[in-house]
Amino acid sequence: MRRIALGIDTGGTYTDAVLVDNPSGEILAAAKALTTRRDLSIGIHEAIDGVFHQPGAPAPSEVALIALSTTLATNAIVEGQGSPVCLILIGYDPGLIQQYGFEQELVTDDIVYVRGGHDIHGNEVAPLDEMALREAIQSRRDREAFAVSGYFGVRNPAHELRAKELIEAWTGLPVTCGHELTTRLNSVRRATTAALNARLVPLLRELIQTLRRTLAERAIHAPLMVVKGDGSLVRAEWAMHRPIETILSGPAASAVGAWQLATQYHLVADGNSTLWAVDVGGTTTDIAVLCNGRPRLNPEGAQVGRWRTMVEAVDVHTVGLGGDSHVRVLAGRTLDIGPQRVVPLSLLADQHPEILEDLRHQARVPPRWEAAAQFLLPRRRPARHLEPDERDILDRLSRQPLSLASLVQGARYRTMVLRRVEQLLSERLVLRAGFTPTDALHVLGRLSLWNVEAARLGAEILAAQRRCTPEELCQAVAEGVSDRAAIALVSKVLSDEAHSPCWEKERTAALLLERALNDGHEGDLACTLTLRRPIVAIGAPVGAYMPRVAEKLHTDLVIPPHAEVANAIGAVAGGVVQRQQVLITPLHDGTVLRVHLPWGVFDFSDLEEAVTYAREQMVPWLERIARQAGADQVEIQMDRQDREVWVQAGWGDQLYLGTELTFTAAGRPSPAVS
Repeated sequence: MRRIALGIDTGGTYTDAVLVDNPSGEILAAAKALTTRRDLSIGIHEAIDGVFHQPGAPAPSEVALIALSTTLATNAIVEGQGSPVCLILIGYDPGLIQQYGFEQELVTDDIVYVRGGHDIHGNEVAPLDEMALREAIQSRRDREAFAVSGYFGVRNPAHELRAKELIEAWTGLPVTCGHELTTRLNSVRRATTAALNARLVPLLRELIQTLRRTLAERAIHAPLMVVKGDGSLVRAEWAMHRPIETILSGPAASAVGAWQLATQYHLVADGNSTLWAVDVGGTTTDIAVLCNGRPRLNPEGAQVGRWRTMVEAVDVHTVGLGGDSHVRVLAGRTLDIGPQRVVPLSLLADQHPEILEDLRHQARVPPRWEAAAQFLLPRRRPARHLEPDERDILDRLSRQPLSLASLVQGARYRTMVLRRVEQLLSERLVLRAGFTPTDALHVLGRLSLWNVEAARLGAEILAAQRRCTPEELCQAVAEGVSDRAAIALVSKVLSDEAHSPCWEKERTAALLLERALNDGHEGDLACTLTLRRPIVAIGAPVGAYMPRVAEKLHTDLVIPPHAEVANAIGAVAGGVVQRQQVLITPLHDGTVLRVHLPWGVFDFSDLEEAVTYAREQMVPWLERIARQAGADQVEIQMDRQDREVWVQAGWGDQLYLGTELTFTAAGRPSPAVS
């Protein structure tokens, strides 16, 4: 009997689904559906139905594994969504937090300071004030989740574990502890990460429960896994407790999928262990480096929106550039591409054919440049009181999409109307539709997904502003996307090897870059850039943009088969990986060695004895954790790093600072997961 894996990826624009034969890796069927950001489950349902309707697709009952890569956690953090949570800070100094403005970084306004905590060595500074904790919890029955962070809780989690035990007993609600998500210091960022995780728990739980109902309705009863931000997999039940670990799930899946396809089809040399993965989607372009099949991780922790977390995730450079980037002609005929995402005109007309007449009118009577070829449509109901002019705009949008040109036409204070529109857009109460690179490809005949006439009319309107033909405009858009992708790739390489460039301030560097990417300059000094590693390009539109990028950077380009659904392929290609770091620190001038384990601290007088104890305790513990996360046939590796420094006093003595033990458990997804 075949073992079929169903991979699902929810991107910013599309939700992809693939059926893969394990272990051969053969792609049996693939389908795409538009991502419905107001409710991700709708797009997921459509993609699942679409993949099983493909010719030759296996029966749903043959599916043995499902893996989901989801944007839910990332989008929710960026958009400020999530459930109301209470953050318990044990042993933190409230005066210090307020003095340095750290409360703004703690995600929630509901913060409770409780006496307790430990020092850097894991010694108890003060006993946990359980009475104060009980009083705080009993007055917060309306919360949906709790987060707990103890001062130096990663050096001794005893107070965090006790608080979690009590909160769960009193409320039955989910509780996130800071030491569960990281072993690194930085008390504020650890508290931020714990609070973000707590906010996301109800959201991811709802999505997974909905997905499971959808799968059951289609007679699919296979184990369900979720992609983490480092590209590995965990079972859905595990992910529901640690949803923060799924941020950057999409870029991680795309990187893994790029490697899987490139190696499966033997498109890269066997000795080439390092590749650049470039994923051009509808909303963003994501760039990551792959070493020996694994994406490099960001040592500083993943940043999403304004929040810097302590979650291990793929080291990805993301730029607001994709098929849905807004294309405008600014004053002075300058072509502007992105970073804002809009609904393509071709897609809007496909769903609302009535806008074609408005576009035809704009082509005959060109509007002002700031309103050209743009439409508004409602997104969600407002949660605040609206001003009369805002209510008027939303009322008009309730009937059909409204062109920005008709909205400002005849307005006495046009600038004020445009400002109101921008406010509604920033609050995500309305969506903007406009001309995009996707529309340009429709005009050039390289794409035929939706309404070609709408794309053509949009090109005519903007071309009139730029005083060129529609074809010239669209070709300039395609080349502009390629050039911006090349600049983003160069920026990522430079930031990894030296520092992140700021092209606006470093004018000489910007000039050299421009000459390297533009062969037509007339200056005496020429410049050439060569990327030494090949590019593996994935995403639906890469064939239109990436050949020019590879040509400009003088490198090899690989566009593998099924590049348009590589993210969904990457979702099922990963394994289950769990890591845990254990510190051994010297106390009392090195006469005592303290082992910091996930459940407490233990002291020894001999280093090798301490290392042996840590290994004996951690191997079975981490194997159990890996199996809970969904792994089968678990293998565990321990890496040891003794930290010592030379001292000048004496005859070249060494000073022992401590030992870091990193335990890694890896395995394939278990067929017994449910």
